[in-house]
Amino acid sequence: MSDSLRKYRLSLISSLIAFLLFQLSSPNLVAQARPDAKNLLKQMTIEEKVAQLSQLPGFPIPEFIQQVGNPEAVIRHFGAGSVLWVSDPKQINRIQHIAVDESRLHIPILFGLDVIHGYHTIFPAPIAMASSWDPKLVESAQTVAAREARAAGIAWTFAPMLDIARDARWGRMVEGAGEDPYLGSAIARAQVLGFQGTQPGALDRVLACAKHFAGYGAADGGRDYDSSYIPEEQMWNTYLVPFKAAADAGVGSFMSAYMDLNDVPASGNRWLLHDVLRDTWKYNGFVVSDANAVHSLITHGYAFTAGVNMDMASGTYLKYLIAEVKQGHIAMKQIDDMVLPILEAKIKLGLFEHPYVDEARIPQVLNAPEHQELARTAVQRSVVLLRNEQNALPLSKSQIKSIAVIGPLADAEADLLDMWGAMTKPGPTVSILQGIKNKVGDSVQVEFAHGPNIRRDIPSFFENIPFVPVKEQPKQSPEDAKKAFDDAVDLAKRSDIAIVVLGEIALMSGEAASRSSLKLSGGQEELLEAVAATGKPVVLVLVNGRPLDISWAAEHVPAILETWYSGSQAGNGIADILFGDANPAGHLPVSWPHNSAELPLYYNHTLTQAPEDAPGFTSRYWDALSTPLYPFGYGLSYTTFSYDNLKVSQSEAKVGSTLDVAVDVANTGNRAGDAVVQLYIHQRAGSASRPVRQLKGFQRLTLQPGSKQTIHFKLGPDELQFWSPALKKWVVEPEAFDIWAGDNSQAKLHTEFRLTQ
Repeated sequence: MSDSLRKYRLSLISSLIAFLLFQLSSPNLVAQARPDAKNLLKQMTIEEKVAQLSQLPGFPIPEFIQQVGNPEAVIRHFGAGSVLWVSDPKQINRIQHIAVDESRLHIPILFGLDVIHGYHTIFPAPIAMASSWDPKLVESAQTVAAREARAAGIAWTFAPMLDIARDARWGRMVEGAGEDPYLGSAIARAQVLGFQGTQPGALDRVLACAKHFAGYGAADGGRDYDSSYIPEEQMWNTYLVPFKAAADAGVGSFMSAYMDLNDVPASGNRWLLHDVLRDTWKYNGFVVSDANAVHSLITHGYAFTAGVNMDMASGTYLKYLIAEVKQGHIAMKQIDDMVLPILEAKIKLGLFEHPYVDEARIPQVLNAPEHQELARTAVQRSVVLLRNEQNALPLSKSQIKSIAVIGPLADAEADLLDMWGAMTKPGPTVSILQGIKNKVGDSVQVEFAHGPNIRRDIPSFFENIPFVPVKEQPKQSPEDAKKAFDDAVDLAKRSDIAIVVLGEIALMSGEAASRSSLKLSGGQEELLEAVAATGKPVVLVLVNGRPLDISWAAEHVPAILETWYSGSQAGNGIADILFGDANPAGHLPVSWPHNSAELPLYYNHTLTQAPEDAPGFTSRYWDALSTPLYPFGYGLSYTTFSYDNLKVSQSEAKVGSTLDVAVDVANTGNRAGDAVVQLYIHQRAGSASRPVRQLKGFQRLTLQPGSKQTIHFKLGPDELQFWSPALKKWVVEPEAFDIWAGDNSQAKLHTEFRLTQ
């Protein structure tokens, strides 16, 4: 555990003790005694029950008002299950008082918001946090997010997003943990534990929501909201795996997805919401639809009672459910079964005893210095060093007299937060330019040139949503764009080194932000090539939510840092990496393509009848490679590591056994650094084709120069099982297995074992 993480946890424990003591001594926050959910349910009218099944919008939506009336009138007369899209504590208290003081049963509202990777302290985006390969760090970050959100009155977050993403064109890749179900499951567990904790009702935790159930990340062509067609085998072995991990970790709610799954809308998909979630997994929490998804079933041309407990923002339940019950189409027991877990969640969260926000305490929580310290550590641990020819990095403050910081994202602040981070109540953000200036002080001259603007017109999806503060960079005339371009190149010529910061503004990555091309847009590629042509040393810093087409840079730019959207402390954390005060150890949670023509691209595909390395067969395309530019699990360091002595405890074992796999890892360089040790397996034959490799273990550890450590992994039934489409069940089969260990999915160190009956 790093010193900063240790200090953070001690500080958090102290703050938690003070918080609990404060709560116990603050009777003004106590509204009523904790009720029994079943007894409360017996007292409710059908109108009040349906209100609990409804999540109301926190700002006026004409369609909602036209359908069911003013949301506050609904709350006053019948209560409400939840309200979303309100982040102002004063507004939260005002609306909560209506529910608790004026509705008949005084049931508090569960306020929800997309607190995806921070509320005030914004941590790196989920794809970046997954790049840390550090579940403990992820848990700590979401603990802070929960603490800040709950202090402001938000008790429910619509995270974690657990969609497996194999196509970088899909805009919401940024919000998840990448392409791998094993890594995705580890990150899912960490996020659920961070948000919810282990003590039900803790007043510094929030209810988590596993979304989008399920298969949303497999949309055709990477087009957001488009249909997904996923074979049952892939559903069980890939797309459902992180959701099962979240369910096992006790996640309090699920969110259904928008799209058609195999021609059945996910929000009306009985197989997903009933057969899998309730029957097979025995899940007893509640399911909320995605925004307006229940009403969107009309667009799908589909209607079915499948198991969505709460309608998000459409008003459809409020308008139609009561009549359906009275006409006998829906039984009252069905309604009661839908309402009960919502009431139970409110009770467990302590909302009946503590429904209101103590506004005086908010600054103390939001401005805790240890939160910013942890955010900076998170940046350091999530940045991925993609290229470092001739040790171009780290930079030396003593040997550089002038730095040109160039690019349309170098001075960005809100764009470092991504769409979700910018929509809560973010605090100050340190730009990359400012972070570099903070690092070098007055000893090095730092000058900035913006270059041409990056643009994406605001889509109509966002235009009428006041809580999404997205921006496009202003339009430039051709003359202004050329001058900005020339000024940037001139600055590079007169500086010792150029740090070029390129990528995507926040509007380009996220929901409703799928792209057909991964190219650097807005003249960024031309700017990079012109700066490199000056002959000055160049470092490329990427700010983005998905892999981009950097094929030219991967051959011509000596150093490339993937920083993703790094959050509040982006500038300081990235500067720590650039100047060697932190050693990069992030590793890719996705396969990085050369360009969009290769997509979808993922490492854990099957062999098929002709593997790519078969004699006389060198590529899936005749005119391009189908292998990644950088493989899944890849990442460089300022030091070097060796892997050897890979051993399995038994070369032959019975099905059902658990084997120990050991590998020696040594730091062979001259700097301390973190290794991310990865274990992969391959089942050579079986009742179905098996992936060429599957991640089945990983560990991040710090090693001093010259030191060595033996790492152990377990391979048992949980790691070796798979859902067989031929046998229609989970199996562990007697067969020969390959094992590899190393620092990415193309690791060479190999051994093998065999399972027998």
